[in-house]
Amino acid sequence: MKWNELFSADDSPSFEEIRSYIGEAKPFWDELVSYIEETYKVKPQLEYSKCPAQPGWNVKYRKSSKSLCTLYPMADYFIALVVVGAKQEDEVELALKTDTFTDYVKELYRKTAFSAMGRWLMIEVKNKEVINDIKRLIETRRTSK
Repeated sequence: MKWNELFSADDSPSFEEIRSYIGEAKPFWDELVSYIEETYKVKPQLEYSKCPAQPGWNVKYRKSSKSLCTLYPMADYFIALVVVGAKQEDEVELALKTDTFTDYVKELYRKTAFSAMGRWLMIEVKNKEVINDIKRLIETRRTSK
């Protein structure tokens, strides 16, 4: 059953139900969530989205009203949405050239069009390698001026 079919807008899941649903990706979820919460001293916010692209409950992390990332539970994996805005683009492009990122995230970045609101990278987390990419992208969001 799809995530958005399990919990209605009036029935929010627990964090343990989220972890259970993502199955095999639990260790990657736990690592990323721990990193975000410990590094940036933020708490997760459960939100319900009616967006047709990714409907249902998701987990948002914000620091000083700035979005760090949004996590979307999927069956045996999860998606981390990180927006690369205009202020971060030069730093991320330089890092892409110096081979800091996995081939998967490099290709995703190149294929994702830049809009007025930045590049919305929907990173599928199915292995540990992309966790460092997500951490690096979040770091650029926090350090850009």
